[in-house]
Amino acid sequence: MLSSATDFSFEPLGGRVQIIRNDDDVRLGLEALLRLDPRLAPIAAEAGPIPLRLREPGFAGLAHIIVSQMVSRASAEAIWRRMLPADGPLTAEGYVLLAPEAWREFGLSRAKADTLSRVAEAVASGHLDLSGLCLKPPDEALGELTALKGVGPWTAQVYLMFCGGHADVFPAGDVALQNAVGAALGLAARPQAKPLARLAEIWSPWRSVAARLFWAYYVTKMRRDMVPIG
Repeated sequence: MLSSATDFSFEPLGGRVQIIRNDDDVRLGLEALLRLDPRLAPIAAEAGPIPLRLREPGFAGLAHIIVSQMVSRASAEAIWRRMLPADGPLTAEGYVLLAPEAWREFGLSRAKADTLSRVAEAVASGHLDLSGLCLKPPDEALGELTALKGVGPWTAQVYLMFCGGHADVFPAGDVALQNAVGAALGLAARPQAKPLARLAEIWSPWRSVAARLFWAYYVTKMRRDMVPIG
């Protein structure tokens, strides 16, 4: 499995990227959010502890997120276990050497298998540095990730949040987040991605902590853990 983020850290380049490294950073962000938007206070009280859930950057981290798209947590973890080599971590170099039909044995969809192959080839060839990308400003990093066919905004944003530690990313296309924000703020309907992205601007520069807060609230209210990273 992927290692805990306590084993590594990032330094922002030129102060342009604010990085979450540990639970203290999450607490700091939550305190700032409660000052920015007092409506969040009762939500935070009901949500309880906000998990950090950072993962090491690199091919395995992005691959795990891709595997987790649009399937249940149990299904994603079962597929992921089948993908992990017996003798070490999943690497881009190892993935490109797999038999062409290995994706069927893993239980992957063809679309996800194709996306993983493109990512693995880009990383193995040196054209994509997934660790270095995490140190770039969000817009630049998101642009590089979504330039890969099959990697959409949600995947890229979740990677920057949980593998890069970016503090100011909000995956507004996430349905669980939409439901949580709608319920927590008493909105008339579940907000769609664009309106939710505009609403989330008030939580900058701690939008990643706001997302964690609403995911934690969702777990409490719906009794279902829909956070993309386990």
